[in-house]
Amino acid sequence: MARSRPLAVITLPPADALELLKAGNARFVAGTPESDAYGPRVRDFAGAQNPFAAVLGCSDSRVPIETIFDQVPGNVFVVRVAGNFVNDDNLGSIEFAVEILKVRVVVVLGHGRCGAVMAALSLVREGIRQHGHIQGIVDAVAPAVRAVRSAQGDWLENAIAQNVALNVKAIVSRSKIVAEPVAAGHVQVVGATYNVTSGVVTFV
Repeated sequence: MARSRPLAVITLPPADALELLKAGNARFVAGTPESDAYGPRVRDFAGAQNPFAAVLGCSDSRVPIETIFDQVPGNVFVVRVAGNFVNDDNLGSIEFAVEILKVRVVVVLGHGRCGAVMAALSLVREGIRQHGHIQGIVDAVAPAVRAVRSAQGDWLENAIAQNVALNVKAIVSRSKIVAEPVAAGHVQVVGATYNVTSGVVTFV
């Protein structure tokens, strides 16, 4: 088994960075990961971080982001919030990844059976509200649910995909720091969904 290390990929083209994630997910699904245990060699990863990708993902415990992309520490800058939506705080983290760390691709990663989207669906369909600050998460995701209310197919699956799409657009539209390298072709911002049953990540 290869002893994977963080990659020195600051000059990696965005398309190649995306292919690294796709290839890593294929290895994960096939059960042939290259990234062996980190603990016994934690010092290997103690140097300065040099990630090639940033991922805005959901906090769901079934979606371990480095694992599903078969990446060792140092390769992926991960930002997580239930519902994988953009707010000022996590957008600042994404801007840091783009401007300071020079990541080549930013992925908004949704997933099947997302509890945040399910709660937003319950709000829109039945008026069910959540307690405390949980409702703020639901409110952030609800526009995606409303946008696909009349679409053909499964409402939940459509809303999960729409939530990803809306937040891909939001990252670029709300951040000049991200928009400028995207326009110049130095960075890609893309959406994807993770199938919690098969382990497959589908990019859109």
